[in-house]
Amino acid sequence: MKTLHSTQKKLLELLKEHFDDPLTIRELQEKLDVSSTSLVHHHILQLEKNGFLKRNPNNPQDYEIIADSPDKKIIFLNLYGLAHCGPGESILDGSPVDRIPLSRKLVSSADSFLVKAKGDSMYPKINNGDLVITKKTNNFDNGDIVVCVNNGGALIKKIRKEKDHIWLFSINEKFEPFLATEDFKVEGLVKGVISYNLE
Repeated sequence: MKTLHSTQKKLLELLKEHFDDPLTIRELQEKLDVSSTSLVHHHILQLEKNGFLKRNPNNPQDYEIIADSPDKKIIFLNLYGLAHCGPGESILDGSPVDRIPLSRKLVSSADSFLVKAKGDSMYPKINNGDLVITKKTNNFDNGDIVVCVNNGGALIKKIRKEKDHIWLFSINEKFEPFLATEDFKVEGLVKGVISYNLE
């Protein structure tokens, strides 16, 4: 296990302490009492390099703390809602709505996130309110279940590519398959489902 610099230890504690309301680089600089924001950035990169931290490249204030060290058995994943997206946007561009601790046994890749399922189109595999473990990737094979952006909305669908067209399917037979729109983009592959709806 890597030994952390004293500033990095303090930085990691600050990131944990302000997990739900992340500090800016300038605020971190003041609390760490270091000479520049570039020095804060350097220590953040070292935490990331050594496996203590994982950041969203599209949003610097969106990060995951890999428990207290890479050796621990708990990983914190960001939870995103299935929300409307603007043109060219990703659901990962915004801030997560929560951060959920999970056993590493449930997560096949540290490069993962969670979404909360909405509706019953993927029933019985995925129910309304379930937490869906998703591996970040833009690649897919026919038959994969993906989290995607389509027609400005974030969806969970089964996918199939035929020549120049991409079809999106629901598991629930009440819903008809439909063609992906021009803004279609895969955000990740569904790797697991946690029943989270206690109602």
